[in-house]
Amino acid sequence: MKKQITQAAMVIALGASVPGYTYAQAESKDTVQQSAKEIVPFEGQDQTWQNGSDRRSESVLQSKFFTGSFMFDGNYNYSFNNPIDNTVVGSTALARHNEMNVMFVGLGGDFNYKNARARVMLQLGNRSIVIPRNDYSPYHGQYNLHDALRYMSEANAGYHFKIGKVPVNVDAGLFMSYIGLNSYYQVENWEYQASFTSDNTPWFFNGMRIQIFPSTKLKIEPWIINGWQSYGMFNSMPGVGANITWCPNENVKLLTNDYYGSDAAMIPDRKRFHSDNSFLVRYFNRPESKGISKMAFSLTGDLGFEKGGGVNGFNDNDSTAGPAQYFVSGMIYNRVWFNKNKFAWTIGGGVMSNPGRYLVLYPTGQASPLPNPQDPTKTEGAYPFSANPGDQFKGWDCSTNFDWMPNQSLTVRLEYVHRSANVPYFAGRGGVTSQTGYTTTTLDPNWRPDLVKSEDKIIFAVLFRM
Repeated sequence: MKKQITQAAMVIALGASVPGYTYAQAESKDTVQQSAKEIVPFEGQDQTWQNGSDRRSESVLQSKFFTGSFMFDGNYNYSFNNPIDNTVVGSTALARHNEMNVMFVGLGGDFNYKNARARVMLQLGNRSIVIPRNDYSPYHGQYNLHDALRYMSEANAGYHFKIGKVPVNVDAGLFMSYIGLNSYYQVENWEYQASFTSDNTPWFFNGMRIQIFPSTKLKIEPWIINGWQSYGMFNSMPGVGANITWCPNENVKLLTNDYYGSDAAMIPDRKRFHSDNSFLVRYFNRPESKGISKMAFSLTGDLGFEKGGGVNGFNDNDSTAGPAQYFVSGMIYNRVWFNKNKFAWTIGGGVMSNPGRYLVLYPTGQASPLPNPQDPTKTEGAYPFSANPGDQFKGWDCSTNFDWMPNQSLTVRLEYVHRSANVPYFAGRGGVTSQTGYTTTTLDPNWRPDLVKSEDKIIFAVLFRM
């Protein structure tokens, strides 16, 4: 019985679609006996403490062939800039200021039958609008992929193979991205407003992945995908990449995500490389303590660039090849749990430098700066945010929060965030919509979006999962 519980906990900690075992498989006596002949990914490790992971050790929505999942993410966000249009700029976690928001409602789960497997998670709420608006690949060709796919956060299917003792999963469809450490699902993260490193890197992939587990401590996962957080493909070349995760024991996790693709619309010669690397350590663990029960930190560093088609990677000295265009960022967080893990305090932040602004989230309400002047996304705003080769963007952020976690399903969070940029970027008092703050107002010819260089905000969030 002990082994069955351990496997079930592993599935929850890693996400049922990741290791290849559903909750139902982990609890099945026959499956446990059969899986003993092959490697069990991360067997015996408690990974519920990790930033970006499911913190539950058990699921209540499980049966022989299906393990269900329900998630709720609601927040109240107050910006001290107090924009008149109640609009948040430059965030994928938040949408509205000074209002209660239903950001995300997820419903779905994992299906399994004789090694055939599928995962479907439907999404409703503001994130179904906020995230797809940052993908411009649907404007390449016909059919509106935004509307067709925006209400699914995950939708994939495949097969679980065994090669000798090595488990291998082959899946195709829509997946969550690992780049940036943080999970797309806020209930799995230490902080609510992600640092620039996570907020400006992908939340989803669309394509194929192969997961290989050569040992109980190692995962190797190649990808062939449409592109960098894109439903479709910008040019004729797919994106390729891989995730490697190594957990030598349950207190340490190291991972690298690396990507190569062509993601500049109508510029096929421009190639992108990106490397994302994280190191997590739990350095104190006394789960039954009524004082400090656990302490851990996470450190992430990203390095990437675009080269060709008028830009020149890290080299800014060759005028014939164009200006430098790269991405360098880092973030660090420390988390302390109290009273048998019922409370937690997190503090951290990060920095980012992105000349060319090729990964900067365009300010809400502003048109995208794609090279085609007839680009249909220009209907989203009258005044494009510049992202020409050589345009500079540097930002830094810090945050702290306090969590109350009465059980494994509920997190109540209060968070303070400060963010700054070297150029006007965040919504100021005048907002980014119109002189009245409403989209129905005819724009005054003299009106311009009110962008400022910094913002401070308080976030209250209620996060539920079962």
